[in-house]
Amino acid sequence: MHDETTARRKDAHLDLCATEEVAPVENSTLLDNVRLIHCAMPELAFEQVSLGVNWFGKSLKAPLLMTGMTGGTERAGQVNRDLAQVAEEFGVAFGVGSQRAMAERPELASTFSVRNVAPNTVVIGNLGLVQATRMTVDQIRRLSDGIGADALAIHLNPAQELNQPEGDRDFQLGYLTITALAKAYGERLLVKETGCGVSPEVARRLVECGVSSIDVSGLGGTSWVRVEQLRSSGVAREVGAQFSTWGIPTAAAVASVRKAVGPEIKLVASGGMRTGLEIAKALALGADIGGMALPMFRAQQVGGVAGVRTALQTVITALTQALALTGSRNVTELRRQPRVVTGELKDWLQALG
Repeated sequence: MHDETTARRKDAHLDLCATEEVAPVENSTLLDNVRLIHCAMPELAFEQVSLGVNWFGKSLKAPLLMTGMTGGTERAGQVNRDLAQVAEEFGVAFGVGSQRAMAERPELASTFSVRNVAPNTVVIGNLGLVQATRMTVDQIRRLSDGIGADALAIHLNPAQELNQPEGDRDFQLGYLTITALAKAYGERLLVKETGCGVSPEVARRLVECGVSSIDVSGLGGTSWVRVEQLRSSGVAREVGAQFSTWGIPTAAAVASVRKAVGPEIKLVASGGMRTGLEIAKALALGADIGGMALPMFRAQQVGGVAGVRTALQTVITALTQALALTGSRNVTELRRQPRVVTGELKDWLQALG
């Protein structure tokens, strides 16, 4: 019964993300409070801008990640294959959704396996921290190895779990589990939030546990609390409505976590990222990689593989143009350029220290 519930929930999530407003209008990444400074004399050719970055032992052509969304059903498997195919073509990273369904039913591995369409690019497995605390390291490793993943993402989603009708309520032993996985995976471990953000204090503790890649996945885009709210009724629906705007905005999470953990930690900025210009702003604030989910999923739903190609090309072109118009040949130079931070983001950064 539990296996069937997980599968039904995955398809319900896809339906809601495809058709409903799962990003409340009150949610903001606060990237609107960041302005990059125009350079009228960039002294470079557009083709000289290099977006290349190394991650998990591989070279990416652009600092982009299609963040983990789905898996566990045939429909989800097609989404994964379409997105991964385009990720391979463009040389960007790809993450599958939670492999909890695969852990419960190993025969569902095919809905997460994308190596037949993405043999070379970075592929990242995925498992919730709550589920990981109940499994051995070897059991977890079989999940990521089973799809040929280059790394494993452990996702943190307490707000979603609390608002999910069948969600977990016990979040103990998290740091202990992360420490064990960091020892087992080394630099092949990514710890990510799921739309509510990572605070500087949590980021510091993760680094102390041995984590070297963090996805802040801040507030500003899809609210998984909102998704669960839309699946609920009664008290759960009313409480979910109150918390669908809960979290640390993406821009605030990126800037404050970078300051907290220093330059050596790989930082992913996801959570409401919709354009190449927004990714450029996040990179300027300290991110190494920009992550997107909903825009790529909706492009796939409307236009299949061709739709994803167009969406991703638009993002990469705008990102490249943002670097060129700040006089930056690469992301390292972009971070050195002056920028303006205003409004609510300044308040958040002051509060986060």
